[in-house]
Amino acid sequence: MIACRLYSSSSPFRLVAGPVRAHRVGNRTICLSEKVGASAMPPPFQGWNHLLAQAVDAIGSPGFPAALQGVLRLIAPFEMMNGFRYTPDGRAHDLHNPSDLVDRGIIVEQYLAGAYVLDPFYDAVRGNGAASLIVMQDLAPDHFRLSEYYRVHYAATTIRDEIGFVLDLGDGHVGVLSISRLGASPPCRRRQIEQFGDVAQLVCRLAERHWRTARPPSPSGEALPSAAIAHPLLTPREREIVALILKGHSSLSIGAVLSLSPETIKVHRRHIYAKLKISSQGQLFRLFLAGQSTAA
Repeated sequence: MIACRLYSSSSPFRLVAGPVRAHRVGNRTICLSEKVGASAMPPPFQGWNHLLAQAVDAIGSPGFPAALQGVLRLIAPFEMMNGFRYTPDGRAHDLHNPSDLVDRGIIVEQYLAGAYVLDPFYDAVRGNGAASLIVMQDLAPDHFRLSEYYRVHYAATTIRDEIGFVLDLGDGHVGVLSISRLGASPPCRRRQIEQFGDVAQLVCRLAERHWRTARPPSPSGEALPSAAIAHPLLTPREREIVALILKGHSSLSIGAVLSLSPETIKVHRRHIYAKLKISSQGQLFRLFLAGQSTAA
């Protein structure tokens, strides 16, 4: 079976033929194709413009996410599109997560329960001036894949590669609409990421028009989740270090962030573990999760 998808050379789009590989997402089967060669067909601007017009027409309706997803899949294949909204007080809320999302308990509920404070995307958009497009492989700390957050939460989502469109939703609200490859799917090639960057402003404007009017529930007065562990024996500096450890930074990276030597960080780490009566990052992460449960 041969399928066509879009790939870029010097022009924005070029058809590429490849065998189809199926991946199950919720009630749908998504087919990804692998590049095996390029056709001589002209760029399919007519198809792109047609799907883009459908997405514009769908703004404000339940069909918009699927229409936008169709547009984005013309650039490169992916299996999941979902998103979260972050309010000025630092909380996360559901922006777009389909009800039939596979592993919703991990991808949505666990994330909103507090895991989001360790998300590199969350850190990236909390400051001012975030780019329209953010890429997980560029933002993740050096030991991200060795962290307990990655092992317990992120890896459990089966996300292999993640790209986010940053949305200005007004009044200090920021959204991230993510497109992800799951399981054994290959990560996006750099040129595909560049293509998503080329259309990021357009995608963001469309998504902002669709989701800007929706508002999350009013603050409940519950304690705000934190990446640090609020232990009375920990100093402010030690809490900073705990947060960076949980996010996946090595001692070298923590030292660079805090302008301290790696040796000093290691000493702090020993003191932290002694005060908390633990001996591993796994135990540290469990304390973090317990703190989020208490805050909730």
